[in-house]
Amino acid sequence: MSDNNNPLKKYFRQPKIYIKLPSGGKFWPEGSLDMTETGEIPVFPMTAKDEIMMKTPDALINGQSTVDIIQSCIPNIKDAWKTPIIDLDAILVALRIASYGEHMDFESKTPITGTEQTFALDLRQILDGFLSETFEPQVYMNDMTINIRPISYKEFTDTALKTFEEQRIFRVLNDEKIPDGEKVRVFQESFKKLTALTVANLERSIESIEIEGQIVSNKRHIEEFVDNADKDLFRVLTDHIDEQRKKFITKPLQIAATPEDIEKGAPETFEVPISFDSSNFFA
Repeated sequence: MSDNNNPLKKYFRQPKIYIKLPSGGKFWPEGSLDMTETGEIPVFPMTAKDEIMMKTPDALINGQSTVDIIQSCIPNIKDAWKTPIIDLDAILVALRIASYGEHMDFESKTPITGTEQTFALDLRQILDGFLSETFEPQVYMNDMTINIRPISYKEFTDTALKTFEEQRIFRVLNDEKIPDGEKVRVFQESFKKLTALTVANLERSIESIEIEGQIVSNKRHIEEFVDNADKDLFRVLTDHIDEQRKKFITKPLQIAATPEDIEKGAPETFEVPISFDSSNFFA
């Protein structure tokens, strides 16, 4: 609890930047976000406690440290687990700017030659790029209008953990001591679970379906619809959802190879993926 009579209060951290969320505050459940009248929310720099938390492997894996730090640095976010996934990268970039400044050194290796290069990323440009995108929440097919939403950070984390566990099982199958029959059985079970995860993610993303003047929002009815939909409709929905998700993740950096590297067989330009995790988040 904060003591309003603390004489040291004027030395407490202050907001460093104000940001708008790519979602504009939509898709946040009631009570999870305290949106301001201007649509801009303050972002405070990380504390020493926040930094230590970001270096705790177990908390990073299950997403708890990310949630705690977001709520510490952006008090207007009351429940970061409910963060729409389209806001997540923008929030992480804003935390990086507030804590360490607008530029971030990024290292890459040139394909073929392996030459190491260091670049200074302008994080403000990346943040502005998110705000230029628009999430399209409707898919039109035949006489249906399918209303979708971005999954939450909690849903994303749960899916990622389950996927990681199933993929870990695939690696175990390389063990020569395991009989072939057992490998086939385990593989089939894991494949079924991964397929079920894909279907479940799609079902969660559908908020309602409008057809013939009727709005269907009953989750059980939507699940039955997805389970019985033909493959073309399933593909259109998954492609649309994936396309919307990719709009709001940090785009790969386009790098130009040096003339010396090009002479040695390197491509003239190449992409380097950018991620914000504990290995590169700190100054």
